[in-house]
Amino acid sequence: MWQEQVQVAAPYDFDLVLERLSIDPLNVLDLEERYVKVPLRLNGFEPHVITVQATGSKIEPSFIVSGKEEAVKKEALSEVRRIFQWDLELTAIGEHFKSSNIARIFEEHEGTPLILDFSLYGCLIKCIIHQQLNLSFAMTLTKRFVETYGEKVDGVLFHPHPEKAASIPIAELREQQFSGRKAEYITGISAMIAIGELDLNKLHEQTEEEIMKELIKIKGIGPWTVQNILLFGLGRPNLFPIADIGIQNALKQHFQMTDKPTKEEMLIISKEWEPYSSYASLYLWRSIEKRSER
Repeated sequence: MWQEQVQVAAPYDFDLVLERLSIDPLNVLDLEERYVKVPLRLNGFEPHVITVQATGSKIEPSFIVSGKEEAVKKEALSEVRRIFQWDLELTAIGEHFKSSNIARIFEEHEGTPLILDFSLYGCLIKCIIHQQLNLSFAMTLTKRFVETYGEKVDGVLFHPHPEKAASIPIAELREQQFSGRKAEYITGISAMIAIGELDLNKLHEQTEEEIMKELIKIKGIGPWTVQNILLFGLGRPNLFPIADIGIQNALKQHFQMTDKPTKEEMLIISKEWEPYSSYASLYLWRSIEKRSER
């Protein structure tokens, strides 16, 4: 067993982070005890559960990170820092939006970082499942997929290896309420990863244009999916998925519009957000998500 004390730059509101993570039924966390258990595949592809627990406040953020295997401590800490964006100071981003057209939303959600998905492969599969589905049903399907084909370690679910996902019969996924097309996308893309035709690790070094050009050619991956991978898989700071219904609804609510904004209106509204459009997207989603009682 190992543990490490970590301090990060303020402001950093981990309670708001946990609120957002609690929306996903796959995540194992406790809002009162202020911790989340993070499923990481380390040292190759071994499953390890790493606990991240807040010990400080928004203005004095500190954490205890702990795990079982000392051998993966360095790798685990590096991944946790990346996922929770601990090396990014949010002060400059907050200042950028202080006089913006969504300043009120940024004030309400001050110190909310862009948390990345715990697995890049899991992020890709989740994006495919979520395509053109309402959020509740999409999360149900994703959980069903991981529970059926993944593995559970210390009560925490891990996505299956791509090799296993590639071999799932289409008929089985159809029985779980996946459409035939979506089932083919999941198994087909998993097969590409399994045989090395698609290297997800390479995406970390590529530009957004290179990633879009490479992924858009794959059956089942469109611009919306690529943008969400760039946002929640890779943490790129300047993404604004204008086709996202949640963002459209948030803008309609914030600007008290009669109808959802058009693409042209969204491009005009979002111009002043650059180069931090990803944070505007996140805070807009947060503005319409159900809040826990605190």
